[in-house]
Amino acid sequence: MFTRFEEFAVTQMLGQPDSPPRNQGRLHFDHEWQRKLFGMALALAKEGHLEWEDFRRQLIRSIGEWERLECGAQPPWDYYERFFEALTRALQQHRLASQYEVNHAMAAYPSFPLSGGNET
Repeated sequence: MFTRFEEFAVTQMLGQPDSPPRNQGRLHFDHEWQRKLFGMALALAKEGHLEWEDFRRQLIRSIGEWERLECGAQPPWDYYERFFEALTRALQQHRLASQYEVNHAMAAYPSFPLSGGNET
């Protein structure tokens, strides 16, 4: 269930370069780590630890960096990997967590790309 902040934040992204994947109008997550990551970003912004618009700029930057890679150098497209990169940058920028701490927390999810797991 969305509160007003979550509804505002997600609605701000509709039709924008950083718009998350949707299925029949609802946010779409293939893996639990994606849902947790999205929720973490919303919670951090809602509690005032980071500004939602600052995070969105990081996300748009991450997507743009992926788009500018040569086709042969591009990893397969994954919105939530870009989302993870942007959130990690924001956490480091605001001195909330290090890269190691974020990776360690996400390693609890076997389907997370950096965890070494292969669940789908």
